[in-house]
Amino acid sequence: MLADIEAMRRQALQELTAAADSLELENIRLKYLGRKGELTRILRGMGSLPPEERPRIGQAANRAREEIEAALEAARQRLREREKEERLQKEKIDVTLPGRRRLRGHLHPLNQVLKEIKTIFLGMGFAVAEGPEVETDYYNFEALNLPKEHPARDMQDSFYITEDILLRTHTSPVQIRVMQAMLPRLPIKIIAPGKVYRRDDDATHSPMFHQVEGLLVDRRVTFGDLKGTLMAFARQMFGPECRVRFRPSYFPFTEPSAEVDISCVMCGGSGCRVCSYTGWLEILGSGMVHPKVLAMAGYDPEKVSGFAFGMGVERVAMLKYGIDDLRLFFENDLRFLKQF
Repeated sequence: MLADIEAMRRQALQELTAAADSLELENIRLKYLGRKGELTRILRGMGSLPPEERPRIGQAANRAREEIEAALEAARQRLREREKEERLQKEKIDVTLPGRRRLRGHLHPLNQVLKEIKTIFLGMGFAVAEGPEVETDYYNFEALNLPKEHPARDMQDSFYITEDILLRTHTSPVQIRVMQAMLPRLPIKIIAPGKVYRRDDDATHSPMFHQVEGLLVDRRVTFGDLKGTLMAFARQMFGPECRVRFRPSYFPFTEPSAEVDISCVMCGGSGCRVCSYTGWLEILGSGMVHPKVLAMAGYDPEKVSGFAFGMGVERVAMLKYGIDDLRLFFENDLRFLKQF
């Protein structure tokens, strides 16, 4: 029996020394120390031994168990160290390499331009007002001196939901809503930025685009106030060398009305392909608020006056950055957007 225990001990120690991984170690433990292991089998068979031999056999078996358990723990530690070293070698990084900078997003160029427009007008004392994108025919057209069947409606081919509900074609309805809400308080001095919708789609038009409308209503407001405001805006947006001119035009909701041009941002006004060799680029529409519009909002046109203007944010961005196709703003091409 003693010879069997000694042979088993040597064999177990040899196998533990040669074990290559933790799974093999566990199999060796079960082989010798498990409930059905060889050492357990020897200990269970001690009952059949003569009483005088049991102490010697028990002591030898316990010594063998202790040596096997110690060797097993040593093998485990050896394998843990080896696996740790292998993992460190496998996952090793070169700390001298330059780090990878995390990519950061930024505002879309349209939002950048819109933010700049807001900043300029807020600096002039204007407040920002908003309104619904789904509008009634009354606020979108009739309250702006565009009754049904008015031919000027043809300039704004619209997305109708019902006969009286549509996606707004401009942010001018916000002006009416604000005037009605503030009646009879003065002055009213707001800009109304937001999305608008028209059935247009080409290099310079989009079914959805952004507008900023402006409105100032007070006593003794003149066309000179309008000109001064828009000239100050143009020079802050496009630089102090920017020149501004006003051309007579027609809008149903203003009288008199004017288109506003700036000197070409490409050639400085000398004439080039971009400005069709005129030296000027159209930027926005403007005019004095029509008396009928004031009256429909509840104000007495004999006592108050005002001016209004409207610009497309995409148009301003195209002029500011020299972009010739409006659709680039909506294609989500990172090669384009990263330039801003």
